[in-house]
Amino acid sequence: MSEPTPVRLRAVLDSLPAYTPGRPAVVDPGLTAYKISSNENPFPPLPSVLRVVADAAAEMNRYPDMAVTGLTDALSRRLGVPAACVATGPGSVGVLGQIVQAACEPGDEVVYAWRSFEAYPIVTRLAGATPVEVPLTADKRHDLDAMAAAVTGRTRVVIVCTPNNPTGPSVRAAELERFLDAVPRDVVVVLDEAYLEFVTADDAPDCLALQRERDNVVVLRTFSKAYGLAGLRVGYAVAHEAVAAALRKTAIPFGVSSPAQAAAVASLDAAAELLIRVKEIVAERERVVEALREQGWQVPETEANFVWFDLGERTADFTSVCAAAGLTVRPYGTDGVRATIAEREANDRLIEVAAAYLRR
Repeated sequence: MSEPTPVRLRAVLDSLPAYTPGRPAVVDPGLTAYKISSNENPFPPLPSVLRVVADAAAEMNRYPDMAVTGLTDALSRRLGVPAACVATGPGSVGVLGQIVQAACEPGDEVVYAWRSFEAYPIVTRLAGATPVEVPLTADKRHDLDAMAAAVTGRTRVVIVCTPNNPTGPSVRAAELERFLDAVPRDVVVVLDEAYLEFVTADDAPDCLALQRERDNVVVLRTFSKAYGLAGLRVGYAVAHEAVAAALRKTAIPFGVSSPAQAAAVASLDAAAELLIRVKEIVAERERVVEALREQGWQVPETEANFVWFDLGERTADFTSVCAAAGLTVRPYGTDGVRATIAEREANDRLIEVAAAYLRR
C-alpha cells in the first residue's frame, strides 16, 4: 500500500472501479499458451497496413494531424455521411469519454445495461455523473424496456452495447426502434458497435440509418477488433453535426497518432481482405458455441468474437482451470467468464477444458 499524501485528489477516485485488462498468457514449458482474454484479433496485421505504419512512424518527431483529416474523409466516403458528422479519438472508449464529458454535468445520470463494458462506470464517474445500471435479462440481453423506464429528468446519456460485451447478444432492430421512440429526444443515446463486423443476425439494427433519422443518436465504432488495430488506439463516432463538433471540443489534442490514422485508412482500403478474416472468426465462433452447447453449457447467443460462460460463484475456479491448461480467459467477479474466439488451436483447447470441467 502506498504512503498517504497531503495532496488533495478527487474523492470519486476512491470509489472508482479500476479497468481490468486481459492478462497476458502464462508461458508453461512444453505447453503453448494462448491469451483469449482481451477480444483481440488473432490474425497478424496485413503487410499493406504494416508498410504504411512504418512510413508514418518515420515522421514520429512531428505532431499528427489534429483534425485526423485523412481518416475522417475516408470514413465519410465509406459510410456515406458528411465529414462534419464524424469525430475520432483514441479507441472507441476514448470517444465515449468525449461523449460523456460533452453531455454531462456533475449529478447527471448515465443509463446502461449491466453487466456490460466495464469502462462505462469509469467514464461516467470521471465526468462527475451518476451511473444507473439496469440488469440484463435472464438470457444476458439488454432489457430495453427497463432501460427506458430508468430514464429520468436527470438522464443525459444512455448507452446500448450491441453486441453486448461481455455476454454477446445484439439488440434486435424492432426493439431498438421502440426504445429510441421512448427516450426523450434531448437525451444522447450511444449505440456502441465495437463488434459490429462480427454480427450475422438478420434482425440486427442498422444503427447508421437510425442515426440519420434521430439527432440524439450517436454510433460508436472502433478499429481495435475486426480491423486488428488494438495496439494503435483509434475509434470514431458518427453523430449529428452539432454533437460531433462537441466531441471534437472534448477530445484530447492529437489523440490519434499518425501511425494509427495511416493504419486505419489503409485498413479501410483493405476491408475486403480483412472481412475474409472476420468470416473465419465467425465460423470458429459458431463451431465453438455448437460444441459447448452439445457439452451442456448454456451459452448465450453471441454476435461478437467471444463466448460467455455464466458461472456465478464458480468463475474463479474455472479461470484457474483454464490457466492451468495454458488459457488466459477474462473473469468478471462472480458473474462469469468471457473467452475470445482466437486461433483454432486455442479454441480447440477451450472446448476440451470446458468439457473436462463439466465432467469434473
